[in-house]
Amino acid sequence: MNITVQNVTKRIIERSKATRQAYLAKIEHAATKKVSRSSLPCSNLAHGFAGCCAQDKNDLKNLLKSNIGIISSYNDMLSAHQPYACYPEQIKKVLHEVGAVGQMAGGVPAMCDGVTQGEPGMDISLMSRDVIAMSVAIALSHNMFDGAMYLGVCDKIVPGLFVGALTFGHLPAIFVPSGPMPSGLPNKEKVRIRQLYSEGKATREDLLESEIASYHTAGTCTFYGTANSNEMVIELMGLHLPGAAFVPPDTQLRHELTNAAAKQITRLTEQSGNYLPVGKMVDERVIVNGLVALLSTGGSTNLTMHLVSMAKSAGIIINWDDISDLSEVVPLLCRIYPNGPTDINSFQAAGGTAVLVRELLKGGLLHEDVETVVGRGLSRYTKEPILENGKLIYRESPEKSLDDTIIASINKPFNSHGGLKVMKGNLGRAVMKTSAVSSEHQIIEAPAVIFNSQYDLDAQFKAGKLDKDCVVVVRFQGPKAIGMPELHKLITPLGVLQDRGYKVALLTDGRLSGASGKVPAAIHVTPEASIGGLLNKVQEGDLIRINGLTGEMTLLVSDQELATRKAFEFDLTPFHSGFGRELFGSLRNNLSSAEEGADSF
Repeated sequence: MNITVQNVTKRIIERSKATRQAYLAKIEHAATKKVSRSSLPCSNLAHGFAGCCAQDKNDLKNLLKSNIGIISSYNDMLSAHQPYACYPEQIKKVLHEVGAVGQMAGGVPAMCDGVTQGEPGMDISLMSRDVIAMSVAIALSHNMFDGAMYLGVCDKIVPGLFVGALTFGHLPAIFVPSGPMPSGLPNKEKVRIRQLYSEGKATREDLLESEIASYHTAGTCTFYGTANSNEMVIELMGLHLPGAAFVPPDTQLRHELTNAAAKQITRLTEQSGNYLPVGKMVDERVIVNGLVALLSTGGSTNLTMHLVSMAKSAGIIINWDDISDLSEVVPLLCRIYPNGPTDINSFQAAGGTAVLVRELLKGGLLHEDVETVVGRGLSRYTKEPILENGKLIYRESPEKSLDDTIIASINKPFNSHGGLKVMKGNLGRAVMKTSAVSSEHQIIEAPAVIFNSQYDLDAQFKAGKLDKDCVVVVRFQGPKAIGMPELHKLITPLGVLQDRGYKVALLTDGRLSGASGKVPAAIHVTPEASIGGLLNKVQEGDLIRINGLTGEMTLLVSDQELATRKAFEFDLTPFHSGFGRELFGSLRNNLSSAEEGADSF
């Protein structure tokens, strides 16, 4: 194996020794308490299956049969989650066929950043991850289950489900994706129309028709944002069936993969004799595999927070230094929009996760000897699912990529390092998604233009006041300030400025979508402005240097000058109420920093 991957893994194991040991003791204790319904008093048990059919009641009285809890993020407003409408009945039917029972244990909320971006609802988006984790805990608290299946895809949903699943780490778990929608309007054309609209050269009707042609049916968005980054990471962590991540919804192969997942979870329960609780399966090596998956594909910056929180739920402590060191040796092997011209469906056609795993194993960049939901050894994930006479079978994937402009070989990567860069300097620490930013745009030294609210930028852009080299600073967007909303709407006007020939960058303690593109953006700045970070002393016109190649992020103002400045005070109360935001005050106040996972646990 690569020596850096080994060393990072070793130090994570050492750093996590006490917390991991405490976690394993906790789930061991939960398992010895007899997780299944056998420990419940008769009245409790009767309540637990009162709504079941007669056969299920009889089966649930029989302690030899597994009861699988189904946790779903279904709602029919989100295209990625709409396909889950029929999954519970499908899963229950398959479980009956193999002598088990399934109960819909609970639903979790699922909100879409694509709908809320630039709107007040976005301020509760990140916090919804913690609500989802707590919703899982409520669903599984009934102590009726021997295993669980988790149905979810998008931004905060999968990380929240993961944290909930690992909190109940004594239960076996399988994650069940729904798959991406068919490709719509080419992404390059969509971006072109967005930029024309921002310049007043296209109408709202033009923009709406473009967006409808892009996001046009059920399934995940096809660009490589947080949703598809989630699926990539979860699959390479061994929590999906091999090859399940990017099979489209409403296809026979997707149907059979869901059936197979239902059968497979019963092979992991205590009753099966092959008990594999998810808390033991997900160890430090599995977490490192997830980080390598993220870096090698140029995945979403959101995962630099989510994976910290996800690992913590298993008693494993990781940080941005681990990500930075891995990024130095993990090459960029994928070009998927916004890191390239084509989308996730093209990635799947080029060989998908099976080819990616094969290349990463060749390079010694993944821990192969790990537990997965289909058995020991990540090499199982170099096989791809197909239908043969209507039945699901696995075959070896191609030996190499079918399109090396989308998936590169380990010997000829797109870049020698990963697609994310940890930024450091007197402003603190941040992350930058470099995979989509041309190298000539990654270095900028320019005066600061200050915004204390994302909503103020558009007016200055339209007035021509940003037609210059500048570092756009958008502060008071951090977790404790207003919940750390995504600021993806800022990227379009900044992209226009870059196309006009200006050197521009974004610097913020807020977030960007996994779809952040060609403009250099140092984001997740910590410490954030609202709790005394140096961002709150930056003034209009201050020179800032951002270097995505070296990871430098420096405010070019002397220490003596900074010592004389008072921190800027900004009234955040208007951002704490309306659109449900007032209900999240206690969560927001308890959020940790971005580098610590931005969670409340």
